[in-house]
Amino acid sequence: MAAVQLSAQRAHTAVSKEAVAELRAAIHGQVLVPGGDGYEEARKIWNGMIDKRPALIARCTGTADVIAAVDFAREHGVPLSVRGGGHNVAGKALCDDGLVVDLSLMRAVHVDPDVRVVRAQGGATLGDIDRETQAFGLVVPLGAVSQTGVAGLCLHGGMGWLTRKHGLTLDNLVAVDVVTADGRLRRASKTENADLFWAVRGGGGNFGVVTSFEFRAHSISPQVWFLCAMYPMSQAKRIVQFVERFMRQAPEELAVLASLWSAPNDESIPPEHRGEPVIVLLGCYSGPFEKGERAIQPLRELGEPVADLSGPMPFAQVQCSLDADYPDGRLYYWKSVYLPELDEQIIDVLVDAARRRPSPLTSIDIWFLAGAATRIRPDATAYARRDVPYAIGIESNWTDPAESDANVAWARELFDALQPFSRGTYLNFPGFMEDTEKLLHGAYGANYKRLQAIKAEYDPDNLFKGALNIPPKA
Repeated sequence: MAAVQLSAQRAHTAVSKEAVAELRAAIHGQVLVPGGDGYEEARKIWNGMIDKRPALIARCTGTADVIAAVDFAREHGVPLSVRGGGHNVAGKALCDDGLVVDLSLMRAVHVDPDVRVVRAQGGATLGDIDRETQAFGLVVPLGAVSQTGVAGLCLHGGMGWLTRKHGLTLDNLVAVDVVTADGRLRRASKTENADLFWAVRGGGGNFGVVTSFEFRAHSISPQVWFLCAMYPMSQAKRIVQFVERFMRQAPEELAVLASLWSAPNDESIPPEHRGEPVIVLLGCYSGPFEKGERAIQPLRELGEPVADLSGPMPFAQVQCSLDADYPDGRLYYWKSVYLPELDEQIIDVLVDAARRRPSPLTSIDIWFLAGAATRIRPDATAYARRDVPYAIGIESNWTDPAESDANVAWARELFDALQPFSRGTYLNFPGFMEDTEKLLHGAYGANYKRLQAIKAEYDPDNLFKGALNIPPKA
């Protein structure tokens, strides 16, 4: 269903053999075309719903390749998209009949432990960064699935186990290198191209191709306490109400995610509960190790758990703990809603929707966000939603294409039911971006006009318009 919809509207851009040869001569990486070796594999991305056929895929090996690819797209009038990790649920890493600037070979990470700065190329994944930083007892606040690309995650926010303590991923950004629409490489920080630096922290890929990121790193214990306690879905309302009260007083080192889900079919789960609807309390305590067990204990004692898999583990292992639940090629449709409160009426809506999930793989995730990210002024970065303590992730996941209509419809129905309470959308979970203008205004608020002006300065002809496009306006 949706895969056909996402690939039906094509520009049918004609790219001559001579133009392909020109691009191949300009870059050191590969240029892949339909029917050629490696093309079919390179056009596959994480979400199995996405079925797009680019005219060209430029697999860049460095910044010079990116510059050449951007120049080519501008000079030939070819639609352009940028692929980092390829994990964006809407599939905007690819474009039909256009040029994909593929950064997936650019994954190098360098850690300077003396100044606690981490430099990562634009194709790096969360796992790439975690592997290098953990060697020095350091960490960058990232997301919660290690295969996610850092670029897409960071440019629209970045929520994970360290958000309450250290802010969003973009709040820990020190500088970026960006290839803008004119083919120039610009460094952006608080002291260099400060307007561009403001814009990329929340404005997504509208302003160029970010070829490298510099992050501020933080120290972390060799081991942290991981929370994973499952309770029957019949207890969900009572448990969510308890967690909501508990997290108001919890230390910021404790991050908790309440997921209305299904128990996995795993040996760690009693056979009678496998596949059954549950509420899972997932969390990570990243403060002093000796305080962690006590910090998570109340959340393990809310009744008779279906299973309790909590315990100490290295942070890098926590970061991989959900990877198996989001494999490549599965069918995904995700939306999200920010909420100013989590009252009984809203909880009833969530629990009712959870009981009607068309797929046991689907979850409704409640993120508790109060903390460092909410203490930053809404106009300090393009990311404006600093006043919301809760985010709801509507993660519709399934395997049979014949069931796509039902699964997408369920997610949209819940999203619509939450609109009377909504304060906007987390742009990393935007569905298929069906109503882009509404999404943008809801996410950026008063920052939107400034974003349009910066877009007009750096990309007046709107070359970068593939994902959640902000139209330029002086």
